[in-house]
Amino acid sequence: MSEYTIKDIVEEPGVAYAASSSTPEMQLVEMARNGISKKALLRIAEMSNLSVSELTKLLPVSLRTIQRYSDDDLLDRAVSEHALNIAEVISHGTRVFGDLESFQRWLHSPLPALGHQTPVSFLDTGFGARMVSNLLGRIEYGVYS
Repeated sequence: MSEYTIKDIVEEPGVAYAASSSTPEMQLVEMARNGISKKALLRIAEMSNLSVSELTKLLPVSLRTIQRYSDDDLLDRAVSEHALNIAEVISHGTRVFGDLESFQRWLHSPLPALGHQTPVSFLDTGFGARMVSNLLGRIEYGVYS
C-alpha cells in the first residue's frame, strides 16, 4: 500500500472505533474522545519512523506511562487527539509522496521552509502539525516550498 488513510493507520482488525457520524471529521472527533489503543500508537511510531521513546517526546505523555499500558488499552483524549494529528500528517504525506519510505525521508530531512529543521520536530504541537500539513499541501499543488 502506498497511500494510507487515518483509519489504515490507527485501526486494527477487530477493534471497533466505529463512529456513528458520517463525516471524516466527526469520526476523528469520536476516535479522539473514545481513545486510540496503544497498538495504534505503536503503528504511528512505526509509520513515522520513530522509536516509541522519540514519539512520546512529541506527545503529552511520558514513555513510562505508555510502557505501563497493554497493547489494547485505550489512551486518554489528549494523547489520542495528538496522535491522530500525527496520523493525519502521515496520511497526507503518503498521499503526496506516493509511498511511505519517501515520506519518511522527507519527514526526517531538514527543510529551508522550516528554518532548516525537520518536519517531525514540529509534530509536538497541533500548530506544528498544521504547519507540516500546510507544507505538504504546497508540495502537493506544486508551490515552491
